[in-house]
Amino acid sequence: LVGHGPSPSSPTTGADKREKRFRAHQGFGDHQAGVTGAHTYFYADEAKCDQHMETFLRCIDASSGSSDDGFSAIKLTALARPQFLVRFSEVLVKWRRLFHQMATEQGQAGRAVLDTKLELERLQEALASLGIASKAESQQWFTEENLGTSSTVDLLHWNSLLDSRTKLPKPLLIPNRKTGQLEPLLSRFSEEEELQMKRVLQRMDVLAKRAMEKGVRLMVDAEQSYFQPAISHLTVQTQRRFNRSQPVIYNTYQCYLKEAYNNVTGDVELSRRERWHFGTKLVRGAYMEQERERAAQMGYEDPINPTYEKTNEMYHRCLDYVLEEIRQSRRASVMVASHNEDTVKFTLRRMMELGIHPSDKKVCFGQLLGMCDQITFPLGQAGFPVYKYVPYGPVKEVLPYLSRRAQENRGFMQRANRERDLLWKEVKRRVLAGTLFSTE
Repeated sequence: LVGHGPSPSSPTTGADKREKRFRAHQGFGDHQAGVTGAHTYFYADEAKCDQHMETFLRCIDASSGSSDDGFSAIKLTALARPQFLVRFSEVLVKWRRLFHQMATEQGQAGRAVLDTKLELERLQEALASLGIASKAESQQWFTEENLGTSSTVDLLHWNSLLDSRTKLPKPLLIPNRKTGQLEPLLSRFSEEEELQMKRVLQRMDVLAKRAMEKGVRLMVDAEQSYFQPAISHLTVQTQRRFNRSQPVIYNTYQCYLKEAYNNVTGDVELSRRERWHFGTKLVRGAYMEQERERAAQMGYEDPINPTYEKTNEMYHRCLDYVLEEIRQSRRASVMVASHNEDTVKFTLRRMMELGIHPSDKKVCFGQLLGMCDQITFPLGQAGFPVYKYVPYGPVKEVLPYLSRRAQENRGFMQRANRERDLLWKEVKRRVLAGTLFSTE
């Protein structure tokens, strides 16, 4: 579980390759190379984060004034130093990998994430044999997390242990697979980085409170996969606080990632246990070329699904899971953020089969302003909650962002031609009917 690469003479294990994903890489220092779209913020001071927060606050106010039940989207790389997000992601991934390592030793390799449950007594023995914690210490951990009476520990319990252990004065040690020695899990966290953690949570707190005050829902955008564990973790922490009675905070899941389904199901299960409202925006994903280039250069497994068809399958699988949760608990909501007509049709069919009515406002749709109006307008006219996503910023940054949206949607130009044909057909109909300037 060490964060250092193998020596030139040593073989590269699968775990080594996976961990490379969460290391700093000079070639992607500004995280814009190979990206034709959205800007990722890199800066040296916290004042810039505060400026971005003020911009987001103004956007929340604008969303409140423009529509009922509005949305406003934010990027966490604008509210926290991305270098910190990469390091925190590495910590989260190492901690989860230790869980799976012990699961393998208990003969549970290959099981679905939520079906993997460690026997508590054997887990305590393993922690003691590794020198991570004595049996008395680990027993105290599990008692503090209300697991003292349980005979098994799953990944959600395990993740909650990390949250509480980071508050202890004694550093949490985990084994370095190469040296066999124990090393502090949080060894890379300086005092300044601990302050950064508090600051980003404070900024999210400010934004969430403003959103609640204004009746706006806050969507946290997904970003590159090497930031995403930290972004999702911080977003879930905010959901746990603000989604008690309604979904105010929405997390974003990128379905072109191989691990998307595990991420969705894990967070839904956490919301069930803690009885808060699960809010999500489902997207296909926006950083495919850069992700694959970085994986090839750094020698780790490509995190992206191998084909467009596999990504579609993943999207519909994740969506269907959330729709089932809506039917069963009514404590989940989803934005289907897609320009794909087949996905919209799939959603409408499943809503009908599951008895989810548009007026429930548990399912909404989103497309970019100026794109796929032939999807947006009929949905709105049929009574479905539908939103147009409005990018904002300098032209030199917004135009590349829009061009990437076209690149990531296969067949987009064909759909654009279809939309043009539909518009032209409507113009001719109105001319013949003498209602060219009618708004009906």
